[in-house]
Amino acid sequence: MAHSAINVFLAGDNFARIMQGLWTSVWIAAVSLVLGLILGTIFGVLRTLPNKIVRFVLRLYLEFFRIMPTIVLLYLVYYILPRQLHINWSASWMAVLAFALWVAAEFSDIVRGAIESVPLSQKESGLALGLSRLQLFRYVLLPQAVKLELPATINLATRVIKTTSLLMTISIIDVIAVGQQIIEANNQQYPNAVFWIYGLIFILYFVIDYPLSVWAKRLAAKK
Repeated sequence: MAHSAINVFLAGDNFARIMQGLWTSVWIAAVSLVLGLILGTIFGVLRTLPNKIVRFVLRLYLEFFRIMPTIVLLYLVYYILPRQLHINWSASWMAVLAFALWVAAEFSDIVRGAIESVPLSQKESGLALGLSRLQLFRYVLLPQAVKLELPATINLATRVIKTTSLLMTISIIDVIAVGQQIIEANNQQYPNAVFWIYGLIFILYFVIDYPLSVWAKRLAAKK
């Protein structure tokens, strides 16, 4: 059985294709996270301001992405948005758009909660020193909020990485799609291919996600 698994991995360029599919999943997740965290930070700060209209609109934005299933969001962005707005982006960048908007919504609530968790005395001390509202956020609130945000941010990152398994639904050749192609091509000769291929994919996702959790714990311990 193990010998047949090795044959499946080494046949042709199967292993290289799996790694290429994994790279597709990783870069889409990474770019989405970077863009989403930047946008989410801005939205999170805005949600702490006293402007009720801004807070209400951003709350609706958050609830929309919490209620909307990720697969429906991908379909919406990939199939409907280009037709309505005439956007001619590739499937990969449409996926980045969908994931980035989702990350921004989720991270905005993380940022809001972290900022509001900073002790009131810290805010009052900053204002007493003559800091403007912008300076208060930059030098007092956001630096202290980072430590509070870290566990939830890492959890969000791992969720995004795992959710890239849905990319094949919008015709992106990610690691899941490549694995499915290899299984279908070798199913007759190697009936156990499905077990070994998906087992390898599980290990690859674990290797990516687990170090993130360990890294987050170490960073939190140093702060």
